[in-house]
Amino acid sequence: MSIRTAVIIVAAGRGLRAGAGIPKQWRPLAGKTVLDHTLAAFQGQVDRIVLVIHPEDRDLATRFGVDLVDGGATRAESVRNALEWLEPFGCDHVLIHDAARPLVSAKVISAVKSGLQTHIGAAPALPVSDALWRGESTVTGTQDRTGLWRAQTPQGFRFAEILAAHRAHGGTAADDVEVARDAGHTVAIVAGDEDNLKLTYPGDFARAEAILKGRTMDIRLGNGFDVHAFTEGDHVWLCGVKVPHTKALLGHSDADVGMHALTDAIYGALAEGDIGVHFPPSDPQWKGAASHIFLRHAVGRAAARGYRIANCDVTLMCERPKIGPHQATMRAALAEIMGIDMDVISVKATTTERLGFTGREEGIAALATAALVRA
Repeated sequence: MSIRTAVIIVAAGRGLRAGAGIPKQWRPLAGKTVLDHTLAAFQGQVDRIVLVIHPEDRDLATRFGVDLVDGGATRAESVRNALEWLEPFGCDHVLIHDAARPLVSAKVISAVKSGLQTHIGAAPALPVSDALWRGESTVTGTQDRTGLWRAQTPQGFRFAEILAAHRAHGGTAADDVEVARDAGHTVAIVAGDEDNLKLTYPGDFARAEAILKGRTMDIRLGNGFDVHAFTEGDHVWLCGVKVPHTKALLGHSDADVGMHALTDAIYGALAEGDIGVHFPPSDPQWKGAASHIFLRHAVGRAAARGYRIANCDVTLMCERPKIGPHQATMRAALAEIMGIDMDVISVKATTTERLGFTGREEGIAALATAALVRA
């Protein structure tokens, strides 16, 4: 299956300048490791996460549940290893991010992705505002700061072009923008963020802790409810899984009642209406549409506004088909569609004790709840 957008998080370094005697990506920060924060920033923002690690750290990294690739002797070699690993998947765009930038915002990530709609490369940066001097122990001159920028990550590229650029470069580089420019590509500058600092020295950790403590936690809850009647057929779609049955569900799209309820729960948490607002049933292009289109759109809307899915819970109400044998598969399907960990997705079922339309096996109902968090 092709990947629209992947992120490569470079975490293979052994740098100890930040102190504590361990590589900075494994140091604690606000009760978690730096890598915990960095990986969380990209949940729901991309279709695949690839973590580049030092081979000695593989046991530490397996708990993250993302793809792991061994790094090389240099940063450029580490990135190249990850690009080569991704190449068979048919990736469209790739973001390349320093593990030591754990405070990157959804706004910055979205800006980079938007830049790739019109450019081969896009990267965040901040204009230099301080006066610049030349010298060693004394000032020997000044440097005009006009047109100078402080580079940040993630740096995004069209996949085929940056892979070819790294293959041709074959040396060291300050960052991936340098590699792209050496190959003749133009890289757009998008707005960076002062909070998107790179942890390098001990004082940087204190600053990052202060930023995290100063952020106001924004938690939103939404619920969704949906019903579809039975019609003639031999299967039903439930939470992204094709379940054999003696009937089908009737609907304008594929009538996945569970996914519809979950999609509406996310829209509800955002106060953005429901599926009908974003995908009107009067529009013929959505006739028979796969419901993952709606769910991915809702998750994308949440990510664009800086929210991640903290957890979600779907309850299917029916006498038949039996949901138990398919629960794990449904959770896995939703996790892939939403780009989040399966551990925060619940799918369960209940009957109505033969009462009502579900009890008479006239259709299936679904109730869903979603919690969104913006930190």
